[in-house]
Amino acid sequence: MTALVAWMTGLSGAGKSTIAEKTAALLEEMGNKVLVLDGDAVRSKISPALGFTREDILENDRRLISLCLEAVSDYDVILVPKISPFKEQRAVTRQNLGEGFVEVYVRASIETVSTRDPKGLYKDSREGRLKGLIGVAPEVPYEPPESPELVLDTETSDPDSCARTLCDHLLAWRS
Repeated sequence: MTALVAWMTGLSGAGKSTIAEKTAALLEEMGNKVLVLDGDAVRSKISPALGFTREDILENDRRLISLCLEAVSDYDVILVPKISPFKEQRAVTRQNLGEGFVEVYVRASIETVSTRDPKGLYKDSREGRLKGLIGVAPEVPYEPPESPELVLDTETSDPDSCARTLCDHLLAWRS
């Protein structure tokens, strides 16, 4: 059996990485072999020269798809917390990863993530120090999923309950 790949899309600051780490811990406690391919961490290691233009974002996604394809036979679940802003590319990702692909929308409004702002990106964007912030800059909009397999609303649920929900859904999909 090949791994389920939970492609966790949402704005920066929505809680994707936190939920992925908590979900991985829960799944591992149950004996599952889990890989987390965090979009930020992978970008810094395998794609440090890429920026945040549409083309660079698409290329980074292609590289992540390749990593997932290389790892699917070695894991039960692969969690990919990544902004992944474009519907078209998520459709390509779904096509490439096949039946094991699970789109998870980690939903939070731009107002909420701007308030959380754990990396200071929204502040830097407002103050003109950062151009092209996904979901803020018109050239890189965030296109919410239309029919994801799961929606985790981090405005109404805390990271622990979102992780439990994701864990439960992944286990149900695997069976």
